[in-house]
Amino acid sequence: MKQESDFSHLSLLDLFSMEVKAQGAVLNDSLLALETKPHPTEELAALMRAAHSIKGAARIVQIDPAVTLAHKMEDCFVAAQSGTITLTPVDVDVLLQAVDLLLQMADSCVGNSEPHFDDDSIQILVNAIANIISSAESHKEVGEVEEKEELIPSASYTVLSPQPPVPSPQPPDIVQQRVVRVSADNLNRLMGLAGESLVEAKWLETFADSLLKLKANQTKLANQLDKLQELWGNVEFEHQHHGNRQIEEKLSDARQTAGECRQLLGDRHNELELFCQRFSNLGDRLYRQVIATHATPFAERGQSFPRMVRDLARELGKRVNLEIIGKSTLVDRDILERLEAPLFHILRNAIDHGIETPQERLAVGKPEEGTIRIEVIHRAGMLLITISDDGRGIDMEVLRQEVINKNHITPEIAAQLTETELMEFLFLPGFSTAKTVTEISGRGVGLDVVHSTVREVGGTLRAVSQPGKGLTLYLQLPLTLSVLRTLLVEISHEPYAFGLARIDRVVKLPIKEIIISENQPFFMLNDQPVGLISAHQVLELPSQNANKEYLSVVVISDGGTRITGANRLHYYGLVVDRFLGECSLVVRPLDPRLGKIPNISAAALMDDGSPVLIVDVEDIVRSITKILSSGQLSQVNQSSSQTVKKTYKRILVVDDSITVREMERKLLENNGYKVDVAVNGMDGWNAVRSGDYDLVVTDIDMPRMNGFELTTQIRGNGKLKNLPVIIVSYKDREEDRIQGLEAGANYYLTKSSFHDSTLLKAVIDVIGEG
Repeated sequence: MKQESDFSHLSLLDLFSMEVKAQGAVLNDSLLALETKPHPTEELAALMRAAHSIKGAARIVQIDPAVTLAHKMEDCFVAAQSGTITLTPVDVDVLLQAVDLLLQMADSCVGNSEPHFDDDSIQILVNAIANIISSAESHKEVGEVEEKEELIPSASYTVLSPQPPVPSPQPPDIVQQRVVRVSADNLNRLMGLAGESLVEAKWLETFADSLLKLKANQTKLANQLDKLQELWGNVEFEHQHHGNRQIEEKLSDARQTAGECRQLLGDRHNELELFCQRFSNLGDRLYRQVIATHATPFAERGQSFPRMVRDLARELGKRVNLEIIGKSTLVDRDILERLEAPLFHILRNAIDHGIETPQERLAVGKPEEGTIRIEVIHRAGMLLITISDDGRGIDMEVLRQEVINKNHITPEIAAQLTETELMEFLFLPGFSTAKTVTEISGRGVGLDVVHSTVREVGGTLRAVSQPGKGLTLYLQLPLTLSVLRTLLVEISHEPYAFGLARIDRVVKLPIKEIIISENQPFFMLNDQPVGLISAHQVLELPSQNANKEYLSVVVISDGGTRITGANRLHYYGLVVDRFLGECSLVVRPLDPRLGKIPNISAAALMDDGSPVLIVDVEDIVRSITKILSSGQLSQVNQSSSQTVKKTYKRILVVDDSITVREMERKLLENNGYKVDVAVNGMDGWNAVRSGDYDLVVTDIDMPRMNGFELTTQIRGNGKLKNLPVIIVSYKDREEDRIQGLEAGANYYLTKSSFHDSTLLKAVIDVIGEG
């Protein structure tokens, strides 16, 4: 049985406002559906019921203008149900305006005991709806069929047969579940408590483990008592010490007590283990439920998109159908709220720039109606939002010329840019390929807003275009802003966390590869200079005077576009003491009384309960820029000794998983090989062309270029065709192994059966020992 909510504290006008808003959503959705369904029987019934409900509610609160307008809308829908009239797109325009006016009236009622309305606007719409009914009826009587709009052909939605009587209106189901408003601060505190419960559960597990060790020691003690009694019995037998029976009794009592303690300890440990499991499960459920309070179905914020697309398309003389896949996909409320405006920009650009007019589409063999598709899914622990259209797409040569015209780069550099690099210019502020500036778009505002917003929430944005077929935007976002996937590093004996989405790469950099130019240390990464700076200097922490053969470097960027040949340095290598690994952290905002702490964005608790600070990468970049401009750069390594020259066999490990990369790197380096890493296939392809490697070890499923494609590229290159390649993948199907070997791999290993000796044996077999 559904639990009813308590509305006793609400006024009748507040209840009326809730009613109108709930029914207004029904009216909007059903009116839009009229233009896509040839026989919208259910939609017309829903429209009639919604208008009837609003009329009844307005009569109760004595808002006569709303009664009049809703009554006239109801008459219109009843006439459409019976087949007396045919609703065209122009008629739907009028009815949608009536819905908007009802919603405005509802807003004016909230917290207002005497709301005022624009009677003239209401009467104009009442007359317009009356004209729909009368003009359609008169046309039907004389058998006329007119086209009401020249720009967009109207569709006929005539109901072929009279409909059965509509059941009596029921009160709208405006509250599916009880809704309580909770402040963001309260949710953050609840999130913090949920995180602490997980930490306490981890502590209990550690405590249970210590009891297990105590139980083992107790068993050892019992065994020692057994041996002691046995020895004592032998002594007594040999020397006939009949007077030492008391000692034997004491030993026997000690053995019995030890046994009882061991039994009691075993029972309590078992009980504690069961409690740990229950508490850990409860903490995890609490944590997930709190996370869920931050989430909402995508449709909650996306319900206004269909109306906007429909209205804008009609304004531009275009026919556009919007498809939303994954409406029920849960999205973090904060992320969805920030994305709402950028998504509007994307849709507006798609309608204005992407989708052609009906005449243009027919001329190139496309259907008159264009399609924009939004797909929202969870995949691999991330939220993916894909927005695609089947419009004209972007002509790469036009884009290339526009980049040159705007003086972003020289014609020589522009000629060398790939399609991926060219598309990144679309995300620059003020950049547009529109020939004319309109009120809708063409001002260079849109994709740069999307790009900056996506980066702010820790996501990535990628655009792919097929000229003549459309444009697709891929937004990859975290599932929540409350939990952050991070790389933990150690700096001055303290842990710090970097959001993985803001890290370009992690590198174990040999000292000998550092280059000094104008007192600035840097190294080359994929033909890009990466300036080196010590994390100790940036964070103003004590430096470590350790002489190291390798430096642990976190590569970050200033957010600029990655354009080959740019004069400005975009990448920085932050030198830390060591990498600690990946970790998911529950983000806890800092106390606002502390103000803005330089280079730090938030805090968190690790599994063992110890605190960790989360680095603000944007702030770090600003601090680095300030240090560089001041000329006060300190040395990244205190070693003054020369590194002993040694010949290493060099291996490139290519994998998009930092865990797999580091595991393979450590394994190979521990066995005498020199190892570089690449985060995806394209990164690996750039590295293998600019480096001198004896072997490539690659994964298959990677962004930008997969392992099969990388292997094929290597085999097709005249200088690299003999470079050995080993594929290590989770894919263990025979056809995948065959495909890998056909692409030219020397070995195909599966991670499911991965053992250190397996990979090492393959590497030694191919290039010998390190």
